[in-house]
Amino acid sequence: MSEHNQGLAASPGDWPKALFYVALLFSSFQIVTAAFHPVSSQILRAVHVGFLLLTVFLSVPAFGIRRPWQPLAWLLGLAGMATAIYQWVFEAELIQRSGDLTGMDMLVGLVLIVLVFEAARRVMGIALPLICGLFLAYGLLGQYLPGDLAHRGYGLDQIVNQLSFGTEGFYGTPTYVSATYIFLFILFGSFLEQAGMIKLFTDFAMGLFGHKLGGPAKVSVVSSALMGTITGSGVANVVTTGQFTIPLMKRFGYKPAFAGGVEATASMGSQIMPPVMGAVAFIMAETINVPFFEVAKAALIPALLYFGSVFWMVHLEAKRANLKGLPKEQCPDPWAAVKERWYLLIPLFILVYLLFSGRTPLFSGMVGLALTAIVILGSAIILRVSSFGLRIAFWIALGLLCAGFFQLGIGVVFGVIGLLVAACWFVKGGRDTLVICLHALVEGARHAVPVGIACTLVGVIIGVVSLTGVASTFAGYILAIGQDNLFLSLILTMLTCLVLGMGIPTIPNYIITSSIAAPALLELGVPLIVSHMFVFYFGIMADLTPPVALACFAAAPIAKEKGLKISLWAVRIAIAGFVVPFMAVYDPALMLQGGDWLATLYMLLKAAVAIGLWGAVFTGFLHSKMPWWERLLGFAAGTSLILATPMSDEIGFALAALFLAQHLWRGRHGHMAAA
Repeated sequence: MSEHNQGLAASPGDWPKALFYVALLFSSFQIVTAAFHPVSSQILRAVHVGFLLLTVFLSVPAFGIRRPWQPLAWLLGLAGMATAIYQWVFEAELIQRSGDLTGMDMLVGLVLIVLVFEAARRVMGIALPLICGLFLAYGLLGQYLPGDLAHRGYGLDQIVNQLSFGTEGFYGTPTYVSATYIFLFILFGSFLEQAGMIKLFTDFAMGLFGHKLGGPAKVSVVSSALMGTITGSGVANVVTTGQFTIPLMKRFGYKPAFAGGVEATASMGSQIMPPVMGAVAFIMAETINVPFFEVAKAALIPALLYFGSVFWMVHLEAKRANLKGLPKEQCPDPWAAVKERWYLLIPLFILVYLLFSGRTPLFSGMVGLALTAIVILGSAIILRVSSFGLRIAFWIALGLLCAGFFQLGIGVVFGVIGLLVAACWFVKGGRDTLVICLHALVEGARHAVPVGIACTLVGVIIGVVSLTGVASTFAGYILAIGQDNLFLSLILTMLTCLVLGMGIPTIPNYIITSSIAAPALLELGVPLIVSHMFVFYFGIMADLTPPVALACFAAAPIAKEKGLKISLWAVRIAIAGFVVPFMAVYDPALMLQGGDWLATLYMLLKAAVAIGLWGAVFTGFLHSKMPWWERLLGFAAGTSLILATPMSDEIGFALAALFLAQHLWRGRHGHMAAA
């Protein structure tokens, strides 16, 4: 989320009443359509985009003014909703005359294009609309370009038809995923956040690691990893857990830039942390037509290695700067925190089970959301009951409800929720819980807006690429440059992701690079899911790299430091994690793609050693400060372990053993000399 969407950053209590009800209606529409499927997929996408446009124009000013000018805001917002109503009312006629637009069709299509571009500019700034504008211009004027980039030429009516109608433009796969899986999972995370999951995770992390060496920074890494299991949003993670962890790190001697860098780096990893992951994971599953479980499985080990590398870098930096942890008596009891809010973990565990048992994300998200509402509402009632027996009976009943969820109709589940809502109305403190649930619905809609607008606008790229076939041209260039050299192709793909990601969020970054670069990697023999994960991984890293690092600039006001300084630290902290996708390409066993468990175990060991070496090299510290030649030796060892050439592993392990032996020997003799 950028600095442009000031209106969206306000809490639900600060919103104008009309906007509050629009957001509430938005969430209600998404839940009903997910549960009962009363409309076609095309109408679902169109109304989803209509609500996004209405919410943006009512909440986000055009040029940084505190509030949008209401008459114009309503005019633009209702115009956006009108395009959805037009699709709904004339659905049958639009299908029958597909590709043969009337004058009114052209008008509605052009209005939708203008409104989507303007909404994206307000929410995310000018970078993404400019890139999509270039694709739009290419579709209209590409016939005048020289060489391979030229195409046969398309009229305005063909472009409007491609983008504003059908399912290969604004209403393409990303919008469908945003309108179904992503919205439900965002609501799921919103309910848990409102119910106190942030406090549970931060108290648990504080209790386990707060008193250790570099404790405050380790708390940031662990709490962000845990939050990533439910939110899947890097920037959202920064502004939630960062409000607590960044000031804590500064209080214990960490530089503001380092504190912000740790939080930004740890938070961005949330997008590759199963089970929820980021929005891109759901788009990837739809794009390459594999179950979401396969994407989560491929991401699991790289995610653990990413957070392991960040944790290791934090540990070494704390050791180098002698940064102590908190006194143990000031740290909360981690198990007391779990005991107090253990019931919030029930929906999360069931969601994990459903996703990894092969259920669809839509079903899993709906069940997870419904159970979260039942647990929150039910706990508000049962925790105020003094009888221990009644409490046990309630939790048993909830367990039976969870066990029988597959057999119960969705109507029964909604009936149970309705009864709990009615009961909360009459229980002391129950109305406060209802307010929490109401705010969770509104907050869910707020968090969904930047994701949804990005998914909608990248439809321009999808539409133009599918119309012109330009992706095969770019893939040909990459293949020609990296011919017979996979490593060079990987470097080019990585740089493409990082450069594109300087100004645009992860979703459009993935859409562009997966359309252009991933097919080239596939041609070079990289497995489909590994090539897409490679692109996804470096799209995330782009939010940490200067000069435009979204996660770092989100941390800047909390850390009270320049975003660029935070970004430089973030890249340094995340540097060891850069090796993981390269290793996965050379041996897909690291992403659980092919090979037996011994191959995976070997790759895990090799990756851990490489990350450990790179962490020490770029920190310049292990057991003691390292001279330049020692760092060079460690770098050579780590690089050898990444490459998959004959004898490179043997050379890498030998150099690693030599590096470690001489470092320990030098440190020991240095201490003896000092004594």
